[in-house]
Amino acid sequence: MTPLILDTHEAIHELVNVGMPERQAETVVRQQARLLEQNLATKTDIEALRQETKAGIEAAKLDLIKWIFGINIGTVSLMVAI
Repeated sequence: MTPLILDTHEAIHELVNVGMPERQAETVVRQQARLLEQNLATKTDIEALRQETKAGIEAAKLDLIKWIFGINIGTVSLMVAI
């Protein structure tokens, strides 16, 4: 995983400057960093999702073509029978 670029020292410093106790500021910033690292998508994640979606769309197109072809064959058969 790509390391997250977050200046934790600066974030803690800003929180302390507005009156938050240092230990509390450290805990808050540590939790924010952990949440960001665990929940942000990387370029690799996005590309994998894009490929997965593309494959799903291609499969759906193929199914749609099969259904349309089948319906057309059925319609022509029905017209010939009538």
